[in-house]
Amino acid sequence: MKKIALHWQILIGFILAIIVGMFFKSFVPYVSWMGVLFLRGLKMVIVPIILTSIISGIANIGNAESFGRIGLKTIVYYITTSILAILTGLILVNIFKPGVGADLGFVHKINGLGVARETFGQTLLHIVPTNIFEAFANGKMLAVIFFSIMFGFFITQTSEKSAKKMTDFFNAAFDVMMKLTLFIIKFAPFGIFGIVAGMVAKQSDLWELVHRLGIYMIVVLLALAFHASITLPSILRIFGKANPIKHFKAMSSALLTAFSTASSSATLPLTMSSVENNSGVSNKISSFTLPLGATVNMDGTALYELVAAIFIAQAYGLDLSFLQQILIVVTALFASIGAAGIPMAGLVMISVILSAIGLPLEGVGLIIAIDPLLDMFRTSVNVWSDSCGAVIIAKTEGEELKV
Repeated sequence: MKKIALHWQILIGFILAIIVGMFFKSFVPYVSWMGVLFLRGLKMVIVPIILTSIISGIANIGNAESFGRIGLKTIVYYITTSILAILTGLILVNIFKPGVGADLGFVHKINGLGVARETFGQTLLHIVPTNIFEAFANGKMLAVIFFSIMFGFFITQTSEKSAKKMTDFFNAAFDVMMKLTLFIIKFAPFGIFGIVAGMVAKQSDLWELVHRLGIYMIVVLLALAFHASITLPSILRIFGKANPIKHFKAMSSALLTAFSTASSSATLPLTMSSVENNSGVSNKISSFTLPLGATVNMDGTALYELVAAIFIAQAYGLDLSFLQQILIVVTALFASIGAAGIPMAGLVMISVILSAIGLPLEGVGLIIAIDPLLDMFRTSVNVWSDSCGAVIIAKTEGEELKV
């Protein structure tokens, strides 16, 4: 018997949760523990996975000398497009305000973000931890991210022998953490069932819940569409002197694969083949830029994380200041760098962002139900951005392309 795909299991769990929350409210206390246990599992892996993913990602890049001109161009492109994607999401989520005025049945009530109790300057100071183990224990994610970036960078500054040992260690540790994370995610249907059943039981107007989630989805999809059809083609045309339509056609099979698998890593061989054979990029460029992009360039994921975090904050009735939103932007950027190119990695990264800004993780229960669909779109944007980057780098290196 063929196993039901995880995204269908999650959808089934979500539908059953709505039914139980609406018609069997007395039964909810007996299933809500599954949601609590699932969220505890997510909290358990947040710190070690962000630590190992960022350190291994930066250490694998290598030092500036070995990186060279192509590497620096690639990183500049990836950071620039990620920031543009995040800003697109920031603008649209502030225009549509999908969570403002919503009562989505959250158990926890909060009066403000943890970051709101400090000035922006104090928040920046606290990014540098006085005791990194205290930061680990208390889940101070901004401090953990900062330490991870610094540790990964200085691995590249050690001797070749030491750098290889440390890089191999953190690569192995990251592999273990991803296995553990995927194991926890397998229980997502039960976790969603427990979380959503509790929310629906407290929800006086189910239509309001569906309505707000619908607006949230539209905001994410509009932002992804704008980034994919306006921002990236404009950059490709201006800096790569390439025809975006021709390149899109050249990448069509890879993009369809990315959409269907929701995994940029699984799509990587086809992405490299399409970029080389259809767009004319040399293997020298594609073999460096595309594997790196599948690890650190997550335009669609970064955009999604930003919109999701602000949507949840709005649903809690929080009015975020400009500086607080900038803090979320920075966190989303670094979290996207740590996101692995596997299905539902964004779930862990949004948990990181919520922890960093002081929001309860129960909000994840809402968005994870529709995450598989959005995951397919944002993965396609991730791969599209990687391929555009390869073309632009190749063009700036003087290569003659087919697009």
